Amino acid sequence: MPFMRVRDIESCYEIHGAGPRLLKIWGTGGDLRRPATDFDRQLTEHFTVLAFDQRGMGRSGKPEHDYTMADYADDAAGLMTALGWERAAVLGYSFGGMVAQELALRHPTRISRLVLMSTSAGGAGGMSYPMHELAELVDEARVKRFLELADKRRTPQWQAEHAALWQSLVSDGLAALRQGDQDPASRAGAARQMAARRHHDTWERLPQLAMPVAVFAGRFDAIAPPDVQYRLAGQIAGAGYREFDGGHLFFVQDPTATRVVLDSLLG
Repeated sequence: MPFMRVRDIESCYEIHGAGPRLLKIWGTGGDLRRPATDFDRQLTEHFTVLAFDQRGMGRSGKPEHDYTMADYADDAAGLMTALGWERAAVLGYSFGGMVAQELALRHPTRISRLVLMSTSAGGAGGMSYPMHELAELVDEARVKRFLELADKRRTPQWQAEHAALWQSLVSDGLAALRQGDQDPASRAGAARQMAARRHHDTWERLPQLAMPVAVFAGRFDAIAPPDVQYRLAGQIAGAGYREFDGGHLFFVQDPTATRVVLDSLLG
């Protein structure tokens, strides 16, 4: 994967696919070294997709100072500039959706269309679950609690009735968690990302957005609850809103979601 100097960091990025330009901004702990999903592959069938490791994560730079949501937004805009991308559709998921909001507010002319998934506005609009609390748990407890929050149908009764599937989900989650670097710089970068997330608040500024916006939620998501996402959409004139049959990862759980997301990005 190539690197590009952006502001004060070396940014690790990748570009795949063909078609209209799409900037993909992913969630907490995102790392380009993780395997692509079917959803990722379908994006590249329709778009030229630019994805990157955000500061503090993956193989991008990990400066030893506090990060802000403005830093994350300006990093994304800076990478677009460095690569000659004047304008693109933007897809933001979870923490990446928070960054995408900040990007749209700070650099509105760079975004042709904005799609937000499983995210929140913060402030008076409501926050997503305080993920920093999970970081205090040991690995297995952390993964199990995340899986329960990601889809609130996964109750203790559900876990007992679907024991083999539950154990597979936990095992996959542990493998993904441990795949990332465990060195002190990576742990510090992850903590700084969490700290920036706690200060996310675009609520009062969202009415400034004038580009087409769509907000998509999973109806069983307890990380970014649907009512919080519904309020986010309602704060933006003309924004669309739709819920799908799934949780925080509804776009891999509900087979109808991908086509809707693609159509929203294509206009």
